[in-house]
Amino acid sequence: MELLAVSGPADRYAPPPPPGRWRAVAAAVVVHVLLIGALTWGVNWREDPKVLSAAAELWMPTVQEAAPKPVEAPPPPPPAPVVLPPPPAPAGPSQADIALEREKKRLADRRRQQQEEAERQRKQQLAKAEARKRELAEQQRTAEQQRAAEQQQRELAEQQRAAEQQQRELALREREHEEQDSKRRAQLREENMRRIQGLAGATGARTATGTAQRAAGPSDSYGGRIRARVRPNIVFTDPVSGNAVTEVEVRMAPDGTITSRKITKSSGLKAWDDAVLRALDRTEVLPRDVDGRVHSPLLMEFRPRD
Repeated sequence: MELLAVSGPADRYAPPPPPGRWRAVAAAVVVHVLLIGALTWGVNWREDPKVLSAAAELWMPTVQEAAPKPVEAPPPPPPAPVVLPPPPAPAGPSQADIALEREKKRLADRRRQQQEEAERQRKQQLAKAEARKRELAEQQRTAEQQRAAEQQQRELAEQQRAAEQQQRELALREREHEEQDSKRRAQLREENMRRIQGLAGATGARTATGTAQRAAGPSDSYGGRIRARVRPNIVFTDPVSGNAVTEVEVRMAPDGTITSRKITKSSGLKAWDDAVLRALDRTEVLPRDVDGRVHSPLLMEFRPRD
C-alpha cells in the first residue's frame, strides 16, 4: 500500500518513496527471530543431562611384531686435513713499472731541486733587500749627521760673527770713551789755563816762581783737606794685594756741593771703586781752597793703602 501525503506546494517536487519498504522490514524481523531461536536451541541441546557418554575401542584383525631396535652406527672418521697449496709468489715489477717509478723519482727530485733553488733565491733576495735597507739607513744617518754638522758649523759661525760684532762694538765704545776722556782732559786744561790767565794779582808764596797773580791749581794743602773730609766716609774692609789707584772726576757748585762724580780710571777692584763713590755721596760738600775758590771739575785719586 502506498501512502501519498500532500503537505504543501514544495512536496510536489519531492521524489516518490521506494515501493515495498514495509515488507522488507517485516521479513528482516522474522529472520532475526528465527536466528535467535536456533541459537537458543543449540545451547540447550549441549546442556541436556539425558545425553550419556560413550567409549570406543580400536583393534586390528592380525598380530604384528615390533621391529628390532636399530643399532647405532659408529661415527665416521674425521676427514683428513686439507693442505692448501702455498700462495703464488708475487710477480716482480715489470720494466714499465720500473721505468714509471724512475720517472716519478726523477720528477720528485727535480721538483725538490726547483723548490730548494726557489727558496735559495728567495733568501738571497731577502738578504739583498735587508742589505739595501741597512745601506739606505746608513746613508740617511750619514746625511742627518752631515746636516747636523753643517747646522752646528752655521751656529758656530753665527756665534763667532756675533762675538766679533760684540768685540767691535766694545772696541768702538772704548775708543769713544777714550776720546771723550781726552777731550774732557783737554777742556779741563784749557779751563785751567784760562783761569790762570784771567787772574789778577799774585797770591803765591814767597818761594813761588810763577808769574801769575795766583796759582791756577789747588794749593798744596787742598788735597789733604779733601782727603780728611772724604776718608772717614770710606767703608772698605776687603783685603787687597796692591795699591791700585781710582781716579774720580768731581764737579761741584760754587759753594762746594758735589753735583756729580764719575770714575775716569778704575783701579780694577770694583768693591774699592764703589766704596769711593759711596764715600763722596756721604760727604756731599767739599771744603774750599785757602783762597775761597772751588776747583770744579776736580780730578781726585784714591788708594786703598793711603
